[in-house]
Amino acid sequence: MTNETKPLSVAVEEQIIRIIKENELRPGDRLDTEMELSRRLGVGRGTVREAIKGLVSRNILVVRQGSGTFISPRPGVSDDPLGLTFAKQDRQLALDLLDVRLMLEPEMAAMAADRATDYELKRLEAQCAKVERFIRGERVYQQEDVELHRCIALASHNQVVGTLVPVIHSSASLNIDLTRNELKENTIRSHRELVNAIRGRDPQRARYAMILHLAENRRYLQGTQQE
Repeated sequence: MTNETKPLSVAVEEQIIRIIKENELRPGDRLDTEMELSRRLGVGRGTVREAIKGLVSRNILVVRQGSGTFISPRPGVSDDPLGLTFAKQDRQLALDLLDVRLMLEPEMAAMAADRATDYELKRLEAQCAKVERFIRGERVYQQEDVELHRCIALASHNQVVGTLVPVIHSSASLNIDLTRNELKENTIRSHRELVNAIRGRDPQRARYAMILHLAENRRYLQGTQQE
């Protein structure tokens, strides 16, 4: 379909995105009402409604009944960017995901060591301690583990890597399940080394700490796969 024949609602989607960018709206900010957008863009409310539905499906907007329309917490980022929802959740998938993480996360860690703010360093330390508390307390720590890796990605101050967190989430969830939490002590130790390297602003040490952390998981999964 050419630009000349695209549905009006699609054109309005693009205009709304432009409004979001021009006004520098951030995740959680409220968008104008349908009526306000209709007047501003010179189109009917029905067209605006269809455009909003399209942007919701793209995870750019969220609609809260009775409250309004807001910018998504992670605008435009799919929860399943690699389409793994229907993939077989087995060791081979976990290994494949770890291969991808080994390509990406060591450099994220190195950038974080070089660029993290003092506030971000404190967040990393606090999150590392939280993961350890959850593990020691025999609590489910999957989400906290993922959050630690997300903090590292954000501390890299590269706006692209933040979108890779869903991949990290998929891998971490699958790894913890497949290893049956048997790498808990190794996780505590490797997380400490990783965060200490970033706090010490040592990119090379942080890079290799991440490599060792991920490689340890990979080695374990390879071993169980061959049994």
